[in-house]
Amino acid sequence: ATLKTRYEWATETSTSRFSVRNSRLGLSGKITSQLSYRAQMELSSNGKFEVLDLYASFSLPSGFDFSFGQVSIPLFNASQITPSQMVFANRSFVGKFNTGSRDIGLLTTYKRDMASVPVMMQLGIFNGTTINNPKWTGCLSYNGRVMIGGDMGLRASAKFTRFPLSDESDYMIYGADIRFANRLLKLEAEAMNRYNYYNEINRFTAYLETSLKFPLKGEKVIKAIIPALRWDGIGENMKNQGFDVNRLTAGISFALTEAPFNSLLRINAEKYFIEREVSDFSLYDELDSDKITLELLIVF
Repeated sequence: ATLKTRYEWATETSTSRFSVRNSRLGLSGKITSQLSYRAQMELSSNGKFEVLDLYASFSLPSGFDFSFGQVSIPLFNASQITPSQMVFANRSFVGKFNTGSRDIGLLTTYKRDMASVPVMMQLGIFNGTTINNPKWTGCLSYNGRVMIGGDMGLRASAKFTRFPLSDESDYMIYGADIRFANRLLKLEAEAMNRYNYYNEINRFTAYLETSLKFPLKGEKVIKAIIPALRWDGIGENMKNQGFDVNRLTAGISFALTEAPFNSLLRINAEKYFIEREVSDFSLYDELDSDKITLELLIVF
């Protein structure tokens, strides 16, 4: 379970709000040694109820795993879209302004160690109609990812998604990332491009982020202090104009449990540098306003 509640102050509009950003409950388990299941619900995503994960998996001794149902597509890093693993209060532009993170279909995963290095390959085929939307379609979506490395040390991945959502949103998305992590330090960078066949716009997003954990000795309420810094940018005509919007996010988290990014209290400050307007930022005035966020994240 994950509970994520926050207070935000948009400095440019002088408005503020309290919200329950996420309230997730999940259940997973094994029916046999080869057959498992996972279900996860979002009780409040900005006030909306959603079914997230809902799938069964069948594993083979050869390293293949087949997941059938509604799953995360093999495109985004969990550190950018999963509330319990995000380093910052808000998602990066990569995780927020490309496409949805889940769909209904069949995902095949193959894992093995090559020369003691973990390797994971994934290939999926989906409705291409996004989460909780099992519409009939004449053009399925397909995706793939290759990841080399494990949770600790150096890890890199490359991925793509062919996502024909509609005539006006007909996407090919591809990207790559690299990360280094140990018990105290995390450094991650990623770039992603979304090409729309309808209007021939290339939307390019990227980020670079780092965090460092300082454990506190003794039995204290605060187990560690974790400062973090992120730059991310988005642009739709990079060749001629560069990034349309840049953002700098500085944060400090106070860990309430021993795990580095589980239950914590954090403060984030976001600063936007806007050269040109991007359509996705027009939903409401506060979306691209500089912000101060106080957030409590509980994972149990």
